[in-house]
Amino acid sequence: MGEAKKLKFFVNGQWMESKTTKYMDVFDPSTGEVMALAPCCTEEEVNMAVKAASDAYPAWSATPVMKRVQVLYKFRDLLDEHMDELTEIVAREHGKVWDEAKGDILKVKEPVEFACGMPTLMMGESLMETSKGYDTVLYKESVGVFAGIAPFNFPAMIPMGWMTPLCVAAGNTIVIKAASMCPQSAMRCAELWKEAGLPDGVLNIVTCSRNEAEIFLKHPDVKGISFVGSTSVGLHIYSTAAKYGKRVQALCEAKNHGLVLEDAALERSARGIINSSFGCAGERCMALPVIVAQESIADRLVELLVQYAKDLKIGPAYDKTSQLGPVVTAAHKKFVTDWIDKGIEEGAKLVLDGRNVTVPGYENGFYLGPTILDHVTADMTVGDKEIFGPVICIKRVKDFEEGLAIMNKNEFANGSVIYTQSGYYAREFARRTDGGMVGVNVGIPVPVGVFPFTGHKHSFFGDLHCLGKDGVRFFTETKAVTTTWFSEEEKKNTKVDTWDGSVGGGH
Repeated sequence: MGEAKKLKFFVNGQWMESKTTKYMDVFDPSTGEVMALAPCCTEEEVNMAVKAASDAYPAWSATPVMKRVQVLYKFRDLLDEHMDELTEIVAREHGKVWDEAKGDILKVKEPVEFACGMPTLMMGESLMETSKGYDTVLYKESVGVFAGIAPFNFPAMIPMGWMTPLCVAAGNTIVIKAASMCPQSAMRCAELWKEAGLPDGVLNIVTCSRNEAEIFLKHPDVKGISFVGSTSVGLHIYSTAAKYGKRVQALCEAKNHGLVLEDAALERSARGIINSSFGCAGERCMALPVIVAQESIADRLVELLVQYAKDLKIGPAYDKTSQLGPVVTAAHKKFVTDWIDKGIEEGAKLVLDGRNVTVPGYENGFYLGPTILDHVTADMTVGDKEIFGPVICIKRVKDFEEGLAIMNKNEFANGSVIYTQSGYYAREFARRTDGGMVGVNVGIPVPVGVFPFTGHKHSFFGDLHCLGKDGVRFFTETKAVTTTWFSEEEKKNTKVDTWDGSVGGGH
């Protein structure tokens, strides 16, 4: 492999070389080699990106929404045209196997298609004769400059799908802080946005550390922050940015639980759990890292999980036959491995160990095999904290009520799942679970992007979630315009009502 290339940052439609002395490694997780170097942009460069977005805002917000969405239609077509190229970038810099990497790009396309409906989504409301002779019209308008702070686990979907389409379609501008571990898919998408006709400065991309990202939370020109990442950082962003008068959506950690009842279709359920728990090497907040199994079927379920997990082919991300790729960095591999060690120390029973996996020809890659810890109890942290790797924890319970209680005790509530053939228990679960996204025999209960991504508890801070109508509201603000017109007779009136038409019905 040749010398790692130095990446640039994207401001005002141009790639610029950073003046920083600090560059961050971008690995190929499948080989362990450094493939690129991402700049830790300086404070001056981050401010430059915000200024470019601020300068571009007046003209872009004044562009008719029908014209704005033409850019999104073209960008959608370019995503299709460059699907394989973008898929390979995600696979190489992140480690998702081919189909997962392609899914990352398809999940960019989905919100773009939703945002193409912005002329309808931004429609307001109106009422004639709100008071005698008065009419009121409510408009949805753009807000200003937003900042998007993206994580490593979905390097294309989150910055280019969750954050950008609705934002720019609504007439706002944005600065994206791409994940320094894997920024190149977002960077390539920025070029496609420009090719689609997005004006310079509407979308800007930097890579930097938390220190420079702090600028977004306090900068007077930034009106809102969209963040995906850890709960501790999300809480800091939420509290700090809110203090400075900004709107915030902070999507944070998860520890999704799946309850498997004794009437579940066991083999099919087990396959769904394997897909959910070990897909994307477990590096997703909607994985299923905890299975709450009814005792009567727990032994058989664990047997099936071990059997199916052993069948997974572990290999490099860009080998299309691989079913489980590497984790993103050596540091993250150590983080996950330390959690497995801790689970064993806490007393969990290791029934499948993925810590010493090697892939012939790729011995330096960051591989972890599927790992299953059984008999995880309430006093073990391994079953309650986010591990973000290919690890399943099994908690055993007597019945539905005990299982639901255990699940609802967790501090996180992104999603929750039940496997059952009982309509009664399925309904009770959907009604009483704390999970914001609920699956009934669905291992990854993420709704399509026309619905919001509705995490609860410590999985989310803010009022309006990303995507769906929540996302539209987050990236717009409302304006109510009340109008009256005077007849020749009314022009002669010398007295104006105290409420001047704001009391419905008129007096």
